[in-house]
Amino acid sequence: MMTKVQIRQATPADAEKAAPLIIDAIGDIAKRMTGEIEPKKIAQSMCELFKRNNNPHTYRVTYIAELNGDIAGTMVVYSGQEAPQLDQNLSAWLKEKGAEVFEIDAESLPDELYINTISVNPRFRGKGIGTQLLHYAEEIAKKEGIAKLSLNVEIGKEQAIRLYERVGFKIVSPWTIIGEPFHHMIKIV
Repeated sequence: MMTKVQIRQATPADAEKAAPLIIDAIGDIAKRMTGEIEPKKIAQSMCELFKRNNNPHTYRVTYIAELNGDIAGTMVVYSGQEAPQLDQNLSAWLKEKGAEVFEIDAESLPDELYINTISVNPRFRGKGIGTQLLHYAEEIAKKEGIAKLSLNVEIGKEQAIRLYERVGFKIVSPWTIIGEPFHHMIKIV
């Protein structure tokens, strides 16, 4: 059963509630993205990145699914054309804070609207919130005049792959991010 949520652009004030969902979605990659290894410091750094306006996890490219005043889910989405600059800004921030700077792999092509992360709060899973966020991404793509919506999914995440295929995504190519194998999936909108 689908529970209807309100979806809105994130604001810096959403950081403390949205950052844990982003961390949940990216897993161990959060260590590299923040230059931290302790969970508390990862969370603090992710909040800092979220509040900034120029990186792959900024509030500016994050959408919030709300249900009864709670953050039920998040989605980070931006154009493939904007991605290199967002990644470059992340690298500069890591260098500035003295963290290890790594080469950030391209995650999308320039002609795509890229869904970097999508995460549903565990308390709200199974209510169709992820599907609603994916449909909202289609609306963003249409509004921005981008015909392809893309995402990457880890090879073994069969449940996620089925969800994406159910809403019209197709696996188009293998993709590698930080040495790990992914499927690159596309939906024409």
